[in-house]
Amino acid sequence: MDKKLEPIVKALQEKFGSAVHEFRNDPQVFVKPEQIVEALILLRDAYSFELMSTLTAVDYWPQETPRYHVIYQLTSLANNLSLEIRVPVNGDNPRVPTVTRVYGNANWREREVWDMFGVVFEGHPNLTRILLPPDFVGHALRKDYPLGYEEPQFTFNFDDIDVRKPYAKE
Repeated sequence: MDKKLEPIVKALQEKFGSAVHEFRNDPQVFVKPEQIVEALILLRDAYSFELMSTLTAVDYWPQETPRYHVIYQLTSLANNLSLEIRVPVNGDNPRVPTVTRVYGNANWREREVWDMFGVVFEGHPNLTRILLPPDFVGHALRKDYPLGYEEPQFTFNFDDIDVRKPYAKE
C-alpha cells in the first residue's frame, strides 16, 4: 500500500470500523451502506479526493450475502492518490443511499448501475434507465439474467442451424 494512503485507510478503519483488503498493493476499503455518504464526504473534504472516477458494481451470484459490491473509485489529483471503496449489498433488496450530493457525476453513474444491476440508490433525483430501453424487463448484467444468444453458424454445423434458423417470409 502507498505510504500516503496508510493514514487515510487507518482513519476510515477507526471511524467506520471498515475492513481492508489489499489486491496487488492497492487497498480496498469496505464500508456499510448507511456509512457511504459520510465516508465519501470525509474523503472529499479532509483528504482531497475531489474526483469520483468510477462507480460500478459486481454481482457475486449465487452468493446472496452479500450478492453485490457497489464500488466507488476515488482519485485525489492534488496528491496523486487513488482509493477504492466497496459497499457490500445483499441480493434480496439491494439498496444504497445516493451520493449525488457529494459527487455530481454520481447522478449518471448510479443510474447506470441501477439500469444494469438493479441496485436502488435511495434518494436519487431521477433513477431511470439510461442504457436499456424504458420498457426493458430486468437488469442485463445480473448473473442470473437469462442469456439470449444465437449459436454462430460455421461450415461444420451449417445444416443443423439452417433447420432452426428463422427466415423472412416472401
